[in-house]
Amino acid sequence: MTHNGFDVKGRIALVTGGGTGIGRAMAKDLSKEGWRVVISGRRKEVLEKTAAELSAETGSEVTWSAADVGDPASVRALFDDIREKFGRIDLVVNNAGISNSSVPLEDISFEEWNRVVAANLTGVFLCTQEAFRLMKAQEPRGGRIINNGSISATAPRPNSAPYTSTKHAVTGLTKSAALDGRPFDIACGQIDIGNAASDMTARMSGGVLQANGEMMSEPTIDPAHIAQAVVYMASLPLDANVLTLTVMATKMPFVGRG
Repeated sequence: MTHNGFDVKGRIALVTGGGTGIGRAMAKDLSKEGWRVVISGRRKEVLEKTAAELSAETGSEVTWSAADVGDPASVRALFDDIREKFGRIDLVVNNAGISNSSVPLEDISFEEWNRVVAANLTGVFLCTQEAFRLMKAQEPRGGRIINNGSISATAPRPNSAPYTSTKHAVTGLTKSAALDGRPFDIACGQIDIGNAASDMTARMSGGVLQANGEMMSEPTIDPAHIAQAVVYMASLPLDANVLTLTVMATKMPFVGRG
């Protein structure tokens, strides 16, 4: 499908964390628009099931490749697989990520800190690095990278030091990639998501700790709204970029949080 003079049909997109939740919604809508979508994640059985379902739903083949984004060898193998199958990559959506236990900062283990950093920050870096290598070398060169920042890239929740730290860092990485990719027609932007309904936000219906110490149930939104925003960002020609975009539940505590 052509948007603003940019034909996305047949172009190759990778969505990490694409087997479930928001990533699945992104992969579905990109596939509907004509992208050839590869979903990635750690659980092969989930990826295989999702790829088959999305292929049937969208009428366009969605493929999968298992990878642990926090592991350099695994990410290298993922991009080698894409290079071998398709010869190029036009869009990378760095969506994979995890949250941390909601416990006081001093009780967070070093192991949990490392797990969150590996999934949320190191994974974005490694996938961006491999995307740069392929996007610089391919003909025509260039492509787009979209990072899932979360509104925690701006404002923390209580007891969220690892998650908030990684999401703030993703903003810096997004800006660095946007700058370093500029001479090579690589556009990089960030979508900050607030309370899209997923496994990660399921607990919010039962109450979430607020900055004033109260527990409050928070509204969520359909992940389809996030997916549509990603489709828009991805549909732009490479001389245009959405650097940052926030999509959130209107009534959630963010503006004025705390």
